[in-house]
Amino acid sequence: MPLTDPLGDMLTRIRNGQQARKDSVVSPASKLRARVLDVLQREGYIRGYTEEALGRHAGLRIELKYFEGRPAIQHVARVSKPGRRVYSGSQDLPRVRNGLGITIVSTPRGVLSDAEAREQNVGGEVLAEVF
Repeated sequence: MPLTDPLGDMLTRIRNGQQARKDSVVSPASKLRARVLDVLQREGYIRGYTEEALGRHAGLRIELKYFEGRPAIQHVARVSKPGRRVYSGSQDLPRVRNGLGITIVSTPRGVLSDAEAREQNVGGEVLAEVF
């Protein structure tokens, strides 16, 4: 059965893995998922990720991060969904928890955090929010 929202599926796997106190979770691979994981790694929300084979298809093993026994990601939510796309200009990007969290944005210059998008003065599709 095909997934209608592959990115939302990956974010749910991360959320469920952290609730279950797993060291890592596995998700099917795609370029968009890898770019989102790059942003999460740069911002310090995950330890990292590696590509590995899942049968005939490629997969991503995501190393989850904990701080003093608590997950580094307290909240992760998909903003732009297949049924409702959400776009924002560079100056109108939403702030998560008054700047304590990040918004992940798909821009013409790649997938960036909200701070990077504001710095480069580009807007785009608001993919997710994390804190």
